[in-house]
Amino acid sequence: MARDNKINMPSGQGGLTRYFDEYSSKIEISPTAVIVLAGVIMFMLIILHQVGGGFFG
Repeated sequence: MARDNKINMPSGQGGLTRYFDEYSSKIEISPTAVIVLAGVIMFMLIILHQVGGGFFG
């Protein structure tokens, strides 16, 4: 009985658009590189905090 009805029902997504399917970045960074970079920056900040007082008073 449902196959006889030719009415199209609206989409169940509520009109939301999925933008991540349409956009592709040219720059891709792996999660490992982000973690390593964060570690290097933290290490540099610790060293600058310890040694920087001698340079800047």
